[in-house]
Amino acid sequence: MEFDPGKVSDFLLLFEEVRGQIAARQGCTHLELCKDASLENVYYTFSIWEKEQDLESYRCSELFEKTWARTKVLFCAKPQAYSLVSN
Repeated sequence: MEFDPGKVSDFLLLFEEVRGQIAARQGCTHLELCKDASLENVYYTFSIWEKEQDLESYRCSELFEKTWARTKVLFCAKPQAYSLVSN
């Protein structure tokens, strides 16, 4: 996620506010926030979910809806999301 440089601190505060709630969602086994090594305003969230249905349930939740509404206004570029499976 690429944030407006002046809004990074707003995002970090928001993430800390909701981190525990997201991590407590059914099926979430891991959640972390990573900062890009060279770009000060680029962050990545990395989460692991037991089942794809658990992630979809979170994405359809009020928590996600409210968090996303507060997050997307902080971006300066279109966010990207990827779902991965391990081999």
